[in-house]
Amino acid sequence: MTMSGLPRTEMRAFDYELPPELIAQEPLDQRSDSRLLLLPREGGPLQHHVFRDLPELLIPGDLLIVNDTRVNAARLHGNRETGAEVEVLLLRQINAETWRALVRPWRRIKEGERIRVRPRHGGPPSGVTVIEKLREGEAIIRLDSAIHESLDEYGRVPLPPYITHHLEEDDRYQTVYAEHPGSAAAPTAGLHFTNGMFQRLAARGIDIESVTLHVGLDTFRPVTSDFAEDHVIHSEWCRVPAETIAAIRKTRARGGRIIAVGTTAARTLESLGQGRGDQCADTFEGMTNIFIMPGYEWKLVDGLITNFHLPRSTLLLMVSSLVGRERLLDAYDQAIAHRYRFFSFGDAMLILPAPGATSGTPQ
Repeated sequence: MTMSGLPRTEMRAFDYELPPELIAQEPLDQRSDSRLLLLPREGGPLQHHVFRDLPELLIPGDLLIVNDTRVNAARLHGNRETGAEVEVLLLRQINAETWRALVRPWRRIKEGERIRVRPRHGGPPSGVTVIEKLREGEAIIRLDSAIHESLDEYGRVPLPPYITHHLEEDDRYQTVYAEHPGSAAAPTAGLHFTNGMFQRLAARGIDIESVTLHVGLDTFRPVTSDFAEDHVIHSEWCRVPAETIAAIRKTRARGGRIIAVGTTAARTLESLGQGRGDQCADTFEGMTNIFIMPGYEWKLVDGLITNFHLPRSTLLLMVSSLVGRERLLDAYDQAIAHRYRFFSFGDAMLILPAPGATSGTPQ
């Protein structure tokens, strides 16, 4: 039992079997050709759609909120003076040219050592200097100014560990609205959108605003504890601009629904933590370590567009808190039976409340 008297959340209850061939290894040629599984939030049968149907599944007055972060070209390949290969994965920027990073092989690297990194398309090498070794695998590193100023010329976007195929175009792991660099992983629910779809949504009277949350690699870290309450959730930087909060207030005032595009947008909105949209702060910026799991009372988010998530993950816990564990896992079983594609390059799910049913109001 937790301190509040509620039963603890067993992670084994959030496990499921996924055939390996359903893990999407590459994106579809057309972003909006992905399939879309509609799960009514308050109950009702599942509906099978394609993502380009989304504008017709929403109603005028709905507010979509996207995460406009951009994935850094954070994976650098270089060589030690001996010629041995080294991989550097940038995790979090500390200041202009200094980063916290994963370095492999870590044990052989020495503090003060310089790693040569060549541009992807040819040219003289630049370098990365290891300033301080931290815990296993991590280090503080300094980028030469050439890499700092032209990171895309030296690095590649990092892909999740379950994607083993080579990605020909890095932009396919970016949303079409990616604006603010800083993420180590894409907010993948947004990968299904096209500029044409945004035009169709606007023409239907559906508003679109943005937040920013820089996604860390810990988003892929499995929960290894037996109970969710024992897991230490990761922190991420996020920001909600004034115009987005104004749109939330306006939507709430007219009884509209707030639909987060992805768990990162949802995490950002719920981090406001001050109830309904007309009560939240004028702006929000900072680190969030909010942990949304079953039993959580949603404050701002009414609906969610999300991909299918890994077993025993914090993201699966979050989504189950919106619709219930059994209903969510039943929907996953149906998605597997219908051969949906899973994870980052996979298909999507739309969790949608009935018109007029918003968080904090009866549904």
